[in-house]
Amino acid sequence: MSRPAEPAGQPDLLLRARRVVTPEGVRAACVAVTDGRITAVLPHDSTPPPGVHLVDHGDAALLPGLVDTHVHINDPGRSAWEGFATATRAAVAGGVTTVLDMPLNSVPPTTTPAHLAVKRAAARGRVHTDVGFWGGALPDNTADLGPLHAAGVFGFKCFLSPSGVEEFPELSPGDLARTMTETAALGALLIVHAEDPARLDAAPAPDGSRRYADFLASRPHAAEYDAVARLVDLAAGLDARVHVLHLSSARVLPLLAAARASGVRVTAETCPHFLTLTAEEVPDGATEFKCCPPIREAANQDALWAALADGTLDCIVSDHSPCTPDLKVPDFGAAWGGISSLQLGLPAVWTAARARGHGLADVARWMATAPAALAGLAGRKGAIAPGHDADFAVLAPEERFTVDPAALHHRNPVTAYAGRTLDGVVTATWLRGRLVAERGRTTGPLGGLIERTPA
Repeated sequence: MSRPAEPAGQPDLLLRARRVVTPEGVRAACVAVTDGRITAVLPHDSTPPPGVHLVDHGDAALLPGLVDTHVHINDPGRSAWEGFATATRAAVAGGVTTVLDMPLNSVPPTTTPAHLAVKRAAARGRVHTDVGFWGGALPDNTADLGPLHAAGVFGFKCFLSPSGVEEFPELSPGDLARTMTETAALGALLIVHAEDPARLDAAPAPDGSRRYADFLASRPHAAEYDAVARLVDLAAGLDARVHVLHLSSARVLPLLAAARASGVRVTAETCPHFLTLTAEEVPDGATEFKCCPPIREAANQDALWAALADGTLDCIVSDHSPCTPDLKVPDFGAAWGGISSLQLGLPAVWTAARARGHGLADVARWMATAPAALAGLAGRKGAIAPGHDADFAVLAPEERFTVDPAALHHRNPVTAYAGRTLDGVVTATWLRGRLVAERGRTTGPLGGLIERTPA
């Protein structure tokens, strides 16, 4: 989907709310939209010109549409796990308007231009959000990275430990050096699942265990620390741009902060489940809580929140990684690892954030503005400001609801949030000036496919 021309003339839509989250702060305002893009942020009491449609969201909060840069859609090939239609319907129901699809768990993985074409064909005409694609970096596809970059992927994902699927093997230290040399030459972003395989191999295996404590012991803090240390050392020498995916261990935070202070171009994300769920509360056998790296202890969670507040962690994204219910057997060694939360990220994070004294502007920065910047979409997505796409999440911050898996739109009704009461109901979602969801009911599909904007 190419970027539309600059709009001109009278707006065709005004959205009014008493709490509009703008880059300058939260204020009562009226947002003018022309041809799917924001043209002005006006005073709250602005009178619409004749013939202009006005939607007044009252006391609700108008946030920029969320940008989720870490979603496993698995389509084609494993569409029984998740598909483009179901994943993106769940996204808009939860206030997410832009999704970047991960290159693995689908068959084929997005590791060549031909495979990217297969992905785009599977998605075209079926998506409720705007959707872009990450490319994958494997031990044997370094020659494909340049053509994939030219074809519009947003960067390249790799694993430093086994991914869990045979068609997406991890990179050895030598493979990582070759891959990062190529991404640095391309000016591309390398995003990394950073757990050290030697540390994982040395840890006690949880095979056959129903105890979450056994699974947690199998993914030690040191696995994340050693992998990130190797990553930042290599990035420093190559002046490469790298991003740490789904960081769960707070022990890595001083290492990240020091690397950034020394000029290493490294960013990092965390996820709603690491910020809202704790190891202490996971019941034995409850493998809907299993993910890699794991949900850790409450004290670790406190440090992750502090790192978001001080900027050591950049953004919050879902790592939505679903599967069919039969793969969530009550054995932490054998169960598929992944949390399904695409529709629930905003209320889950808002519930915890407000309890810690954070505001709507913080949540919008972590879940919309910063992920858009990570993907190179700043100026187009992630903010309520003139020139941006008219993507909005409308949140009733004081409303509460209890999570019913049957009411979620992702393909399989499995979630670690089942039965939890959350603050914040997404009452509407707008994509490029069109209403695409209202209190869980979706329209469309009205989304499009997007590509990386050339630097």
